[in-house]
Amino acid sequence: MQVSRRQFFKICGAGLSGSSIALMGFSPAPALAEVRSFKLARATETRNMCPYCSVSCGVLIYTTGDKSKNAKADIIHIEGDPDNPVNRGTLCPKGAGLLDMVKSPNRLKYPEVREAGSNEWKRISWDDAITRITKHMKADRDANFVEKNAAGTTVNRWNTFGFLASSAANNETGYLTHKILRGLGAVAFETQARI
Repeated sequence: MQVSRRQFFKICGAGLSGSSIALMGFSPAPALAEVRSFKLARATETRNMCPYCSVSCGVLIYTTGDKSKNAKADIIHIEGDPDNPVNRGTLCPKGAGLLDMVKSPNRLKYPEVREAGSNEWKRISWDDAITRITKHMKADRDANFVEKNAAGTTVNRWNTFGFLASSAANNETGYLTHKILRGLGAVAFETQARI
């Protein structure tokens, strides 16, 4: 097919004007597009902290649900909090993957115990777990508490117990945790911030 220079410009001009009209919204076919709503438009925003390290970055957690009494909310999105002075909206790779951790089928949600001699874990209530922990702590403290050292000096030490505190707790919680544990005589006391 032989096309002259003039015919070539006519073909190109017609194609350009047709595509320009289509780009401006003049489409020969009816528009089937629908305006999509923003996925977080009806979500509830909750501020929290990332649970991973001692930096305590702020996160925004978005949940859906109608907030009725028996309705379970579902977390749909987690992002960095731009108003938090620690991270100003940024998150490390672990923090950015928080939604995967929350939705993981392997995530432990309830206290479990494995009795002596058993090879299976059984689920117990939170009250049973706390009672069990306090009984073990009391038995260990009663058996291993050191009131005086070899020189006869009062030391009040509980050397067989250790505690790992959360660095994401506020100052008041950290102060009370430290005072209670030191009052019990605990020597091995550590916080996540130093690890």
